[in-house]
Amino acid sequence: MDEEYDVIVLGTGLKECILSGLLSVDGLKVLHMDRNDYYGGESSSLNLIQLWKRFRGSDKPPTHLGPSRDYNVDMIPKFMMANGTLVRVLIHTDVTKYLSFKAVDGSYVYNKGKVHKVPATDMEALKSPLMGLFEKRRARKFFIYVQDYVENDPKTHDGLDLTRVSTRDLIKKYGLDDNTVDFIGHALALHRDDYYLDEPALDTVKRMKLYAESLARFQGGSPYIYPLYGLGELPQAFARLSAVYGGTYMLNKPECTVEFDEEGKACGVTSEGETARCKKVVCDPSYLPNRVRKLGKVARAIAFMSHPIPNTNDSPSVQVILPQKQLGRKSDMYLFCCSYTHNVAPKGKFIAFVSTEAETDHPDLELKPGIDLLGPVDELFFDTYDRFEPVNEPSLDNCFISASYDATTHFESTVTDVLSMYRRITGKDVDLSVDLSAASAAEE
Repeated sequence: MDEEYDVIVLGTGLKECILSGLLSVDGLKVLHMDRNDYYGGESSSLNLIQLWKRFRGSDKPPTHLGPSRDYNVDMIPKFMMANGTLVRVLIHTDVTKYLSFKAVDGSYVYNKGKVHKVPATDMEALKSPLMGLFEKRRARKFFIYVQDYVENDPKTHDGLDLTRVSTRDLIKKYGLDDNTVDFIGHALALHRDDYYLDEPALDTVKRMKLYAESLARFQGGSPYIYPLYGLGELPQAFARLSAVYGGTYMLNKPECTVEFDEEGKACGVTSEGETARCKKVVCDPSYLPNRVRKLGKVARAIAFMSHPIPNTNDSPSVQVILPQKQLGRKSDMYLFCCSYTHNVAPKGKFIAFVSTEAETDHPDLELKPGIDLLGPVDELFFDTYDRFEPVNEPSLDNCFISASYDATTHFESTVTDVLSMYRRITGKDVDLSVDLSAASAAEE
């Protein structure tokens, strides 16, 4: 272990693995260590026995759920946008050859007490029960404007400069009501709060276009894809990739301590009395707790069921977004469901997650609106975890720390953090101009 590396990465969570993969592909010498004896850190994937140990303190899950080994329960479940940034990053590193993806069946939104399919195109807007007749026509016009909008072709801009016009003003031009704005902003553009209304509209239009393009990509019922066997496959795929490029992975390394030189810069990592030297350290918040601050916490419920989520057209995999306004909250609630079709549970069993940014100390009460949509559940767990963000200055201490995972059930915010960390570590951007068809192996 007494070698010098360009970068030492601590923790095998999703963010750390993606960064380790990107840096290896760039030709840097990377050592990747984890104190646990399994991949994934906070974002690991557990079988039933591991899950029961963690949340119930017993290693005997009930037999009616089926064999433990048939389960791959992701602790931080997130769907990927089919044309989104994460898929581009995966293709860029060529890690897609180790993974198979499958489309997610449904994308829904909670509105006035009911669950509705998210309309993503002008044709779907006309059919959607979310809006009355006149509102449908107005929404259709707005969708057509967004579909036809091309950033570098002013003819498609209808005289509007979207880098200056706010989302609120753009929506006003089409006369859309608050109800419509709510599902467009939160379920299509995937904003997590309502600040976007006063930001330039270009970002929201791009997000809506990404949703529609991702939806068209697999001709499925949603714009999302998910790896077979769950996200636990990702860290392992990146470990393989890293090995191809000469990187080294070491699990089960207790007490990884970051060493600093007299200038306060990270210069190595010590574990079990051996020190590996390095120029930079990349890690999750748990490895440098004195360089992060608590940002909030996530409340979530994990449910095991024997049926799909009601009112989602019997979809075996689905996301439902519950916008904050519908619940009188400050942040959205997310519902994630996956099952045997993605090989994460035995046939006939479904795993659902309800998650949100915690606003109280009572997750069971806070998550009730989401849990009420699930129908009968066989087993239910509640859990909260703190969210941290780095407060250090990487240019001074050479430590690059990821932020904790948020409550969203899609990857867009996670990968934004990864790309900005990559920029800070290397001083350049990831090349995301890739052939998207490389990630379509398991769509059938």
